Amino acid sequence: MSLSRREFLQMLAVASAAGINLETAQAGTGTQRVAGSVKANNASSNMYEVPRFGNVSILHMTDMHAQLKPVYFREPNINLGVGSMKGNPPHLVGENFLKHFGLEPNTPAAHAFTCLDFSEAAKKYGKVGGFAHLLTLIKHMREQRPGSFLLDGGDNWQGNALALWTDAQSQIDAMKIAKPDFFTSHWEATYTKDRMVEGINELETETNMAFVAQNILDSDFYERVFKPYVIREQNGVQVAVIGQAFPYTPIANPSWMVDGWTFGIRDEKMQETVDAARAEGAEVVIVLSHNGMDVDLKMASKVTGIDAIMGGHTHDAVPTPTIVKNSSGQTIVSNAGSNAKYLGVLDLDVRKGKVQDFKYHLLPVFSDFIEPDKEMQAYIDNAYNQQIEFQGKTFNVGERTSDVLATNDALLYRRGNFTGTWDQLLCDALIDVNDAQISFSPGVRWGTSLIPGEPITYDDMMTHVALTYPNVTVNEFTGEQIKGILEDVCDNIFNTDPYYQQGGDMVRVGGLKYACAPNAEKGKRILDMELGGEPIDPKKTYKVAGWASVAEPGNIPGDTGEMIWDQVETWLRDQKHIKPVKPNEPTLKGVEGNPGITDKC
Repeated sequence: MSLSRREFLQMLAVASAAGINLETAQAGTGTQRVAGSVKANNASSNMYEVPRFGNVSILHMTDMHAQLKPVYFREPNINLGVGSMKGNPPHLVGENFLKHFGLEPNTPAAHAFTCLDFSEAAKKYGKVGGFAHLLTLIKHMREQRPGSFLLDGGDNWQGNALALWTDAQSQIDAMKIAKPDFFTSHWEATYTKDRMVEGINELETETNMAFVAQNILDSDFYERVFKPYVIREQNGVQVAVIGQAFPYTPIANPSWMVDGWTFGIRDEKMQETVDAARAEGAEVVIVLSHNGMDVDLKMASKVTGIDAIMGGHTHDAVPTPTIVKNSSGQTIVSNAGSNAKYLGVLDLDVRKGKVQDFKYHLLPVFSDFIEPDKEMQAYIDNAYNQQIEFQGKTFNVGERTSDVLATNDALLYRRGNFTGTWDQLLCDALIDVNDAQISFSPGVRWGTSLIPGEPITYDDMMTHVALTYPNVTVNEFTGEQIKGILEDVCDNIFNTDPYYQQGGDMVRVGGLKYACAPNAEKGKRILDMELGGEPIDPKKTYKVAGWASVAEPGNIPGDTGEMIWDQVETWLRDQKHIKPVKPNEPTLKGVEGNPGITDKC
């Protein structure tokens, strides 16, 4: 059953009357005029009517991953926090998430922020995101908030077929229409640093956008490559925006793509930058961050003088920001989800040169209830109707992306600390196509979802594999080496010091069964490894297929010369129909009672 716009807004009104906090999932009372492009019943509460507050407003989008069109996107059922992070945002899922943030089940907010009853709720509320729909909401907020700044937290250029095929140009052109004021980066660098700089220069030349990154330095002279911050006036208030690019770009992604640059968290440099902005007259200091939320929370406790961190990278959709105390005050820390599914709205009351109060809303973008922006929609339609040449083949984008590879009865998703059903398909394909015993697939958090009954198109598949380093590899690894790989990735996720976490999730594993103890010491988290019911022998070698090696082409160990999308396409066509999928989840130990896991999704 799907809802009409009228029924949807009536449901919001009932939720409001029941006492749901509209400052988290919904906002406003419906008493204000609603923009014609946001479909609403003026007699009911409307989540997209957010009364203006204060005199400085920041709009925040992040981690779009090139999703120009509306999508389904399931939030995780496992997002474990360890150490001091256990039980605290963002490490809450399902019913624990609802309880913490005071949200009612079986509501639009519950569907937007959790995985609960996902398939049925998705049928009811429809798809989310879409750049044209998001832009309508952005323009609506800007009309209510004259002078407001739009911040893009990075990971805009990568994540679908069209962006890959156009070398990111499709996203750069879309950004020219959306006109963000500030931008920082992560996956943008995987088009190579030269292409990243070229795209940034194009945007800065043709729009009012400023790219900011205080933590990208030249590796020869340790001079900054980009502007660390920019100060702009908003309604008579001097506002500084400091950029924090993903600090582990050369580690999590191919270092050869950013050769000559060095990254890092750089707390001391950040403090110097904040102090410099304040000395230059900034009354408000905002950090546009791609650290990941746990890292942002620690940074906020160490670096003083930051009013708010608008965060991304870990794709956490957190309705209410965390207030972090430090030695000279406090910092607002927020994270605005992914896939064009949300818009963060931070309103600040700035008087006497400092922030006196604030209000924050994280607005889900329900595509069926927002009219798409006409200019952006026309651009998207044209982009999907163009002829493209890629890897020696010429084809129509719309025809290629809409090609059905298999019918489907499964709920397919990726998000979760250990695996997802989409990951399982990738791992199964790698094993079958390469006649391997074990498969590894990277634990990235991008990639959209599909509900049962929705066919798998080429576009759907590509949201999970559209990388600029897609080569499939086949290698012989000993059992000891396999354990070492799993232990290294596991420590990256579950190290109790956020500064040793690099974002993402556990490498996805096919064929191999294992147990994981996230709270154990480094090197002792991976247990009970089995293959075909037999324990893994540390000395024995096993045939392992994988993809996305960070080694430079020509030096990739075990390179088959084949691309992941070709192998998965072939495998899906051979399968013809996908039945419900049981993911290869590890047995978890020592996580009983952790609110970052639920079995109700």
